[in-house]
Amino acid sequence: MSTDHDVSRLPERTVPSPRIATPAGGRRDPLPGTPRWQRRFTALVVLGDLATVALLTAGAVLVGLSGLEAADRARIGSGLIAAGLLAVALPVSRAWDGRVLGTGSAEFVRLGRAVVLADVVLALGGLALMVDSSREWVFLLVPGTGVALLGVRFALRKALHLQRGRGRGLAPVLAVGEEACVADLIRRTRRDPYFGWRVTGVCTPTGTGTGGGYVVDGVPVLGDLDAVTGLARDGGHRVVAICRSPGWGPARLHRLAWDLEGSATELAVDPGLMEIAGPRMHITPVDGMPLLRLSEPRFSGASKIVKYVADRAVAALLMLVVGPLFLVLAAAVKLGDGGPVFFRQERVGTHGRTFGMLKFRSMCVDAEARLASLANDHGDGPLFKMRRDPRVTRVGAFLRKYSLDELPQLLNVLGGSMSLVGPRPPLPREVATYADDARRRLLVKPGMTGLWQVSGRSSLTWEESVRLDLRYVENWTPALDLLILWKTVGAVLRSRGAY
Repeated sequence: MSTDHDVSRLPERTVPSPRIATPAGGRRDPLPGTPRWQRRFTALVVLGDLATVALLTAGAVLVGLSGLEAADRARIGSGLIAAGLLAVALPVSRAWDGRVLGTGSAEFVRLGRAVVLADVVLALGGLALMVDSSREWVFLLVPGTGVALLGVRFALRKALHLQRGRGRGLAPVLAVGEEACVADLIRRTRRDPYFGWRVTGVCTPTGTGTGGGYVVDGVPVLGDLDAVTGLARDGGHRVVAICRSPGWGPARLHRLAWDLEGSATELAVDPGLMEIAGPRMHITPVDGMPLLRLSEPRFSGASKIVKYVADRAVAALLMLVVGPLFLVLAAAVKLGDGGPVFFRQERVGTHGRTFGMLKFRSMCVDAEARLASLANDHGDGPLFKMRRDPRVTRVGAFLRKYSLDELPQLLNVLGGSMSLVGPRPPLPREVATYADDARRRLLVKPGMTGLWQVSGRSSLTWEESVRLDLRYVENWTPALDLLILWKTVGAVLRSRGAY
């Protein structure tokens, strides 16, 4: 094995030194310890939680005072105990752990666990001591406080995301691995800045980047695999992300983990399982060797029944709510050019079965006949999309901007051919070109919205659209559907990627 390289003796390069993520004031924390922005954000979360608990408890106590001394004393006591239990349950459930704040679902899971813990202890105590005033707190006020805490956390997270979108509050990452794998990680962190990573340096097996240079996708190559430990400890990186590399085995990974002990640098390892995460992944140790078990994706059972019922119930409710708007839009389409209101197009659904997908007509009547003349210049793989499509009518442009042309698909959902959330419904000519991986999109019903809708819509490339749909198929859960529905509201209002 080669010895460690002295970074100062690496070949001279023409690329700038890596930029390390800095706080808004332009100063960088020294490597040891928690980053300044993370300490501030954690403090904001703690203060927000405690202030919410205190204000809601005080408000509930004051509103419920009856003027009867004994009843008021019991109410005040129950409120103080409930507030104290919440204040203790939050750190006990690790709901203030800075590593989970602002990213992923773990923060909200721990918050929910803390509220449930406090509520259960309060209920058992009230039952044991026969305190009638505790019932109101157990069944109404403590759960209500939990909802308020969720709202405060969500608001703080959106504020953090706003800062990260401006390049602040990002952890500098040293990416290690083959050029292609490192480049993929760089692109993913750029597509998802809200995760909080920024790749600022790269180490490759050869110590060089794309085409023999010293840059990978705009990020400087700082050394080869032997330089990783020194750069991780001294280069200002908060995370070392290990991607696939022929020169990186278990022994080397162990040594790096040991070398990073006691530092503020985290170690992250890419298992090489693209687009698979969440409940399908399980770690099982066999005589000290961790094995990553992948359970088969499930599209049946109780979860499917819940999705089936929820799709139809929500679609029926939405049809009642948007019924007047539905009629107004239909009239606008008809009056626009006198053509038909609806556009019915054959799409491919579950297991390759075709169905007629409905939309408000947003193009001229002869749009399909004019498609061939435009497709050669504006196709992207099997897809055709054009930012300023001359076939779109004036009314249609407005409908498309806010995805109102897709409202008739609620009828498809009610009929069972589509779901509220799912992969993008493909055309038969697209399916005819599918490779084996893309055909997995047909394992579930296509949706009115999906990861493609909340991640860029028409601005996505064909490869990105397939990748997002496969991620949905491989990791579907009811919780993922709820998250996508929530994000769809913002995506539609911002008209992001719509044309």
